[in-house]
Amino acid sequence: MTERPAGSVERDVTNLQIGPSHVEWKGDALEITIEERDKRLFNPFRRKVRGKVRVIPESLNPASFALDPAENHIWHCMAPRARIEVDMEEPGVSWSGQGYFDHNRGSEPLEDGFRTWHWSRAHMKEGAVVCYEGERGDGSVFASAIRFGADGIPEIADLPPAARLPSSGWHIKRRTRSDLGVSEVIRTWEDTPFYARSELSTQLYGEDVVSVQESLDMRRFASPVVQFMLPYRMPKEKR
Repeated sequence: MTERPAGSVERDVTNLQIGPSHVEWKGDALEITIEERDKRLFNPFRRKVRGKVRVIPESLNPASFALDPAENHIWHCMAPRARIEVDMEEPGVSWSGQGYFDHNRGSEPLEDGFRTWHWSRAHMKEGAVVCYEGERGDGSVFASAIRFGADGIPEIADLPPAARLPSSGWHIKRRTRSDLGVSEVIRTWEDTPFYARSELSTQLYGEDVVSVQESLDMRRFASPVVQFMLPYRMPKEKR
């Protein structure tokens, strides 16, 4: 990822262009064309990252959800279930599997609206379930569980008991939801000073599932130390 100025961004009804990369609806699939370079800590050489990712929704959900009373932050799970096809040229890897597609939008920075949040998503035998909870910037809390049917239509569900997880390597506090109040971390995919994404083994609504879980600490993100560190991991294009 590279931070880019507004002049490097264009969009129309079906296409979003960010620098040399773009995201475009083509028929029934969302096609992501990646033209980037990575950046590793203390490594001045930026390798090319180039290829395509296709996201093919099994169904589409038209409903969005506000994460705060003022509706400054909106979450939209567009495809609760999807298939993905990844074909990278650099590095030369490819695979296919299950996927998911959502986005957040807002009228203020995330660090103004939230202190922490925890999110998880699991494929069920039919449809999918998303659990979303956290603490807003004003100290109020929110928590919800949403079940999506095979047709993608959402329905608010009873919130399963909280299940605490071990802190990440950077001591980010993690939590999720489970029928039995317990869950196991299979592996952590991303572990940073303010964010962790993990694969979990858990039980939801009577089904044994594998879920994707993330925890975000916006107080950590906004700290001067982390802001100083970010450019070493995420290059910034000059305006």
